[in-house]
Amino acid sequence: MFQEVDDLKAEGAALHSLLATLDAHDWERPTPFKQWTPWDVVAHLHLSDQWAVAALQGRDAFTQSITPLLLAMNARTSMRDYTRSHFRALPGAAILDSWQQCFDDLNSRLAEIDPKARLAWFGPDMGARSFVTARYMETWAHGQDIYDLLGRPRVYTDSIRAIATLGVKTYGFTFNNRRQPVPSPEPYVRLTAPSGAIWEWNPPSDTDRIEGLASEFCHVVTQGRNIADTALTVTGEPARQWMAIAQCFAGPPETPPAPGSRMIPGAR
Repeated sequence: MFQEVDDLKAEGAALHSLLATLDAHDWERPTPFKQWTPWDVVAHLHLSDQWAVAALQGRDAFTQSITPLLLAMNARTSMRDYTRSHFRALPGAAILDSWQQCFDDLNSRLAEIDPKARLAWFGPDMGARSFVTARYMETWAHGQDIYDLLGRPRVYTDSIRAIATLGVKTYGFTFNNRRQPVPSPEPYVRLTAPSGAIWEWNPPSDTDRIEGLASEFCHVVTQGRNIADTALTVTGEPARQWMAIAQCFAGPPETPPAPGSRMIPGAR
């Protein structure tokens, strides 16, 4: 087992504890994320984890597992509608239990994998560490949908460094994915970790830089917050362009949330 697996397990446990507090009504309330309900969020994570388990079983198993999705997308079915049809028989508490069983299975398999292994996924194959980091990032990011809905504060840990690093590494992807030129230079990123440690990426610069809390940076690159809703200091045109559209997750370009739209203060 490597550290990224421990971090994924811990994040899943924290999210499960939060979701276990929901009542039947809560499961159908729209979150600030595209009006998805907590049921939609958990079903999405569950389906993604099922695909991850299949990827660990080999390329053929993964290809077979995603074929129905690809056919549905070709028929212009949305991911939300596809997921709902896939798990339509499971109410809130049941989808939570089913996800937890799959999540535990996934982590048990990940604990046995070689960190240097290559795994099939959407797009190019991924290294095992990157594969686990992607699952951690998605679990963490969608967990925020629930915290926002409930109006509850979140406890951050230094495990989010993996998300911050992913955010920095996907600087070029953010622009290439939109078929836009990649501005130069890549900004210097200096973040304060939850522990108070300082994390840095790229050569220091006074004219092109991003500075502030690592948690806020992670929310921006996962599109859980608009840059305007953070206290991040953004200096230089490349940095401003990046933070306006940052996207550290795979898939077609997504539009970041509008200012103020991803928080519902006192929702409960």
